[in-house]
Amino acid sequence: MSDSKIESILHEERRFEPSAAFTANANVSGMEQYRQLCQQAEEDWQGFWGDCARREMDWDKPFSTVYDGSDAPHHKWFNDGELNISANCLDRHLSTRGDKTAIIFEDDAGTTELWSYRQLHEAVCRFANGLLAAGLQRGDRVIIYMPMRPQAVVAMQACARIGAVHSVVFGGFSAKSLEDRIQDAGAKMVITADESVRGGKAIALKATVDAALSACSHQVQTVVVYQRSGAPVAMQEGRDVYWHDFSDHQSTDCPPVALNAEAPLFILYTSGSTGKPKGILHTCGGYLLGSILSMRWVFDYQENDVYWCTADVGWITGHTYVCYGPLAVGATQVIFEGIPTYPHAGRFWEIIAKHKVTTFYTAPTAIRSLIKAGADLPKQHDLSSLRILGTVGEPINPEAWMWYHEVVGGRRCPIVDTWWQTETGSNVIAPLPGAITTKPGSCTLPLPGLFAAVVDEQGNDVGNGEGGYLVIKKPWPSQLRTIWGDDQRYCDTYYPANIAGGRFYVAGDSARCDEDGYFWIMGRIDDVLNVSGHRLGTMEIESALVANPKIAEAAVVGRPDELTGEAVVAFVVLKGERPTAENATALMTELRDWVGKEIGAIAKPKEIRFGDNLPKTRSGKIMRRLLRIIAAGEEITQDVSTLENPAILEQLKEKIG
Repeated sequence: MSDSKIESILHEERRFEPSAAFTANANVSGMEQYRQLCQQAEEDWQGFWGDCARREMDWDKPFSTVYDGSDAPHHKWFNDGELNISANCLDRHLSTRGDKTAIIFEDDAGTTELWSYRQLHEAVCRFANGLLAAGLQRGDRVIIYMPMRPQAVVAMQACARIGAVHSVVFGGFSAKSLEDRIQDAGAKMVITADESVRGGKAIALKATVDAALSACSHQVQTVVVYQRSGAPVAMQEGRDVYWHDFSDHQSTDCPPVALNAEAPLFILYTSGSTGKPKGILHTCGGYLLGSILSMRWVFDYQENDVYWCTADVGWITGHTYVCYGPLAVGATQVIFEGIPTYPHAGRFWEIIAKHKVTTFYTAPTAIRSLIKAGADLPKQHDLSSLRILGTVGEPINPEAWMWYHEVVGGRRCPIVDTWWQTETGSNVIAPLPGAITTKPGSCTLPLPGLFAAVVDEQGNDVGNGEGGYLVIKKPWPSQLRTIWGDDQRYCDTYYPANIAGGRFYVAGDSARCDEDGYFWIMGRIDDVLNVSGHRLGTMEIESALVANPKIAEAAVVGRPDELTGEAVVAFVVLKGERPTAENATALMTELRDWVGKEIGAIAKPKEIRFGDNLPKTRSGKIMRRLLRIIAAGEEITQDVSTLENPAILEQLKEKIG
């Protein structure tokens, strides 16, 4: 960012206060209680987190030291305490919630299974005993490459129970991606399925595992195969074993291992600027605390809630808000195997009505796609059970926020727009729904104990309305501990010396704060455009485009430009048909003028390309790196096997008009 600042160009005036009825029953009831929590954390930072950890978690050995920063930026929390996460998610509920439904599972075809806490505990114990019988020991790494089914949660919880370190790989990743993760983690075991089934289509998983292991078979001793579809698969004698043979005959008694709070829990690989995935390492105690507190504060968990996070367990959202957080607070949650548009575009709304979902947490990309698929479809289903809506993964543009609020939430449900990362472990900035007035497009205020700020390169807070680096000034329990096998990269990436002298956690996002202290995420630092000396956040231009009634989705990137340094290139999906060559020019002029009116002439896209959709991973994340390559006219040489729709890349290369 050098000595210039990122310019903020988006202005939003709408406000939505929590209703008096919601506030009266909320876990954090009103702004005064929120401010009191923040003040407690500010006055006695360690005491605040220590009290939370003692109150919310069951400890086998109580801790006496809350925080140890003697080796910063390597932060340790509750380091002389011991606990087990699986016990905190399952065992502690058996006497009071043993027969309560833990999981409502709906498969791709619509068949429903109910899993009680007792049944889930028994399945986890059986599988954990299978892990022990196979020779797995504390600290051994296990790759989980599974469909979105309860068995994936069973496998994760079983690893946590015995102290093995799991690394879940999203079931859409290619054999090469899987191979890289197996090798980097040094995994001894892979847990997979014959196939996954999504949208009526079978996706081979075991065959992908076999292809990955052809290059690194020497280190993997066991492959456990869950029979999802019953499709025939190759089974290597002495290595491969079916789930039922591995687990079903085992005892339902498996005492949880007491682990140091700083013992590794999981490695989760995420993309980095170099292209080499980063193995984000999370540990037991602090991570669990962040999961629990955010369930109580952000999702206002109540005992009778039916909670549904649509994320796959292959991503951090599926770890924190499917596998660990909901179970740790004793919630009933929905797990769905399929996709939102199969067998019809109202599948999400149908599931909410069918299972009386109260809390619905999904991605802005999914929301925009569902608007395009049928903006009036939610009205055909009884969504009156809903009380909280959430968004995750990227900033939500204000117009999609308003549709979500009005059409899905019936104007009565608070929207919790959550900012956090794989690296933060749990929500960092998000509205507490019974306390904080929301603004469409803003993730609002930090959670108590999270000291987020927007600063310049020297670490000074920038003024309201000015863009800068989003940082967290103090360590917090749920943050990553390092990058697996590459600690220097951890230090260089998250505590870079060129920003604030390495004192703060640097998120890699640009943001601004408004006059109320609300945070507005402007995009990744590497998604900031420098147009004629003006630094513009891509998210704000995207929001302006999507505010046009003709546009369903938009992604904005920059490309080199001799005149302006960078030029704005917009990739647009219309609500109607893709334009023809004859009408594209007029439409592009209309849209450029629209952006000029919404933001200013400096933000007008120099080029607009139209597609039937945008290149997305199977989790719904837009692959902006690929769009930058297309915009620059370069050849795509990287692996695109993780895309839901790789064919769209050729379409987006076309220039119309």
